[in-house]
Amino acid sequence: MMHTLEWSRAYAGRLQRDAAAVFAARAPELARRLETECAQGLLPFLTMPYRERLERELPPLLPRVRARRHMLVLGIGGSALGARALQRAFAPGQDGPCHDGPCLWIADNVCAATFESWLAKLPPRETTVVCISKSGGTIETLAQYFLCRDWLRRALGEGWHEHMIVVTDLHKGFLREEAARYGLDSLEVPDNLGGRYSALSAVGLLPAAFLGIDWQALLDGAAAVALPLARDPSCLAGHPAFHLACWANALESRGYSQLIFFCYVPQWATYGPWFAQLWAESLGKEGKGIMPVPATGVTDQHSVNQMFLDGQRDKGCLFVTARGLEQGRHFGQDLPEAWAWLRGKPFGALLEAEGLGTRMALCKSGVPLLHMEMGECTPRAAGSMMLLLEAATVLTGWLMGINPLDQPAVELGKRLANTRLGASGHPREAADLAAYLAVAQEPESF
Repeated sequence: MMHTLEWSRAYAGRLQRDAAAVFAARAPELARRLETECAQGLLPFLTMPYRERLERELPPLLPRVRARRHMLVLGIGGSALGARALQRAFAPGQDGPCHDGPCLWIADNVCAATFESWLAKLPPRETTVVCISKSGGTIETLAQYFLCRDWLRRALGEGWHEHMIVVTDLHKGFLREEAARYGLDSLEVPDNLGGRYSALSAVGLLPAAFLGIDWQALLDGAAAVALPLARDPSCLAGHPAFHLACWANALESRGYSQLIFFCYVPQWATYGPWFAQLWAESLGKEGKGIMPVPATGVTDQHSVNQMFLDGQRDKGCLFVTARGLEQGRHFGQDLPEAWAWLRGKPFGALLEAEGLGTRMALCKSGVPLLHMEMGECTPRAAGSMMLLLEAATVLTGWLMGINPLDQPAVELGKRLANTRLGASGHPREAADLAAYLAVAQEPESF
């Protein structure tokens, strides 16, 4: 099915097409960079060199994993957000009443109460624990790994290792050492594949496969968008990911500081937080970047949409809809006269009408709005959307003049946290921490 970016309302307010033309003129420059970085293996989410290994190593794990009811994923940020989006989009039964199928639990925060509840109630023999960290040194994930390792050992004895899978670097890092030490099953996080670009690798696809989601269709959808760029970078000027990147840079050049990701596909709503991490962690650097704002239709029509429509004129909008959504039950013919116009209509008609109404209201308020309409809501379609947004994010960063693949400010926070817990080797952070804690507090009770 065809997916589209609809541009008729993308240039509005103080944003005109000539603002994007300045960036579009740089297509030859970016095409050369794309060719170089693909050849150097720096963009594996585009070139997908890991697919062959994944399709060889993942299937043998699935019979044992699917024989158990529960999967507990230990991962944070990019190691969790993609898996959660896929579960909510394509295996939503877990969130409904009377569910008796596979259950995915994602430990993506440091919450002792929640984690203790899981370890107290999940049956170890019916649970596979999946520990995900590219570096093998993510403190939150390793802390959970240590606790789960002890939990499995106490319950299962020497057979504990059959219930643990690690997803990490192929050659190095603490988790790779653990896999070798205990004979743990493992899958690869490829070189140069950062967490926020990793959802369509083993990081997101192992949990998806456990849930019965067509993980190969996700890869097929991604490949349909990625491979034209990877194989022929000269086509960049005509690719929708580049057009989206030019639009985003034009927004920032005209003083827009927020990009709303307004998703009117209810079961895809969790792609909003996934996109927010992808965009913010890639592009919020050197005093630059537009803040991503996830919003869900129709829920947020009744909350933050007031700010979108009548607040500061500093927002652009990427508005996501899909064709072919389930329509649900039809209203009866006995509705009160005041609501007669609903008679015979399906419940799903409300979503389409409210999406159109919100889209029109945003446009009438002068919000530059780019409409992404998905032709269907299948795993293949989701793979295409995710890859398009990943490619657009990288190209936006290149046009901004920043590196969209690192996250230096986030790393600083991690070093400070580790120092606070007693880790050595960070003398500057230790001095900063001491100075910060030495400042007299000024508390005010309420």
